[in-house]
Amino acid sequence: MARIVMKFGGTSVADMDRIRVVARHVKREVDAGHEVAVVVSAMSGKTNELVGWTRDASPMHDAREYDAVVASGEQVTSGLVAIALQHLGINARSWQGWQIPIKTDNAHGAARILEINGDEIIRRMGEGQVAVVAGFQGLGPDNRISTLGRGGSDTSAVAIAAAVKADRCDIYTDVDGVYTTDPRIVPKARRLKKIAFEEMLEMASLGAKVLQVRSVELAMVFKVRTFVRSSFEDPDAPGMGDLLNPPGTLICDEEEIVEQEVVTGIAYAKDEAQISLRRLSDRPGVSAAIFGPLAENHINVDMIVQNISEDGSTTDMTFTVPSGDVDKALKVLGDHKEQIGYDVIQNESGLVKVSVIGIGMRSHAGVAASAFRALAEKGINIKAITTSEIKISILIDGPYAELAVRTLHSCYGLDKS
Repeated sequence: MARIVMKFGGTSVADMDRIRVVARHVKREVDAGHEVAVVVSAMSGKTNELVGWTRDASPMHDAREYDAVVASGEQVTSGLVAIALQHLGINARSWQGWQIPIKTDNAHGAARILEINGDEIIRRMGEGQVAVVAGFQGLGPDNRISTLGRGGSDTSAVAIAAAVKADRCDIYTDVDGVYTTDPRIVPKARRLKKIAFEEMLEMASLGAKVLQVRSVELAMVFKVRTFVRSSFEDPDAPGMGDLLNPPGTLICDEEEIVEQEVVTGIAYAKDEAQISLRRLSDRPGVSAAIFGPLAENHINVDMIVQNISEDGSTTDMTFTVPSGDVDKALKVLGDHKEQIGYDVIQNESGLVKVSVIGIGMRSHAGVAASAFRALAEKGINIKAITTSEIKISILIDGPYAELAVRTLHSCYGLDKS
């Protein structure tokens, strides 16, 4: 017998037919003798509808009331899933975030989980009851409903799994696992059997949409073994009830992966923009003068490249931001031009960041050189490069994105079964 947390996303609970399938997935685990908690998202499209209503009511709405409205989507789903389980003869009840309670900070709309008391859930699970928990929500210090930001149900599920000391957390979604890259771009992309927490964190932050970044961070900190699985598989198909290796991708500690590939996957992020500040005075504090105001205005800066002039008197600073933040960034930099002291500011949008990821890079030389050589052979110009122990990110022109992904996927032998 094991203790399992099962999380179902919006497409998995999109309508009553899908909710009945979810109930069958849960029943399979209950019938196997496991203690089960379920975390659910709102029905597909419902959160967008609720957000639209709040903005229609007032563009400058109260964030606390925004949370009260948008959290209702998960409340509906949790109740419906509990009813569907009861119809199958399973003892189940719904839980809202405040009832557990899932305690968060006071950042309404983007709250972070501070504490979960899992004692009552554990007691109920021990009695054979299935807890169906509304994801994405908690209770703030002001005693008001708080929400965790978009994709927060994944975070709820991993946090609850950690709180109840679950043996694993199954994230059910509309894909059957984590792939070496986007199968829509590379049909030969392979589903990974296992991937390390660090690799998944890089892939999630660099464009892969399978899991929300914060959920992977939590899983890594608390070592929650997490399976990415498809809710669209037949609940009673062979292997679906396998306790140790169900179909899907296991996200786990690096120590569980016996044979580590040099490169695990290729991720990409569209809509990147590049900003360049020319002929800055090369002096202490110039970087703080640039990136401090950007941070204060919540503009996320990624790749940074600095080129110092031959005589060392001036420098050029180039960095990337999301395309949607370009105008805001240019205004902030313009407002601080005197403090920064640049001569000319330039920007370019429509760029793409392609990243090569793999824990095997730590012990292998020449990984970056192979990427640069392969892209050069295809005539793809590189605008900027950043690296870490397990990642190489390359900035290129947008029209070359798919060619670059396919080229790098083949370059590292990821096409091979």
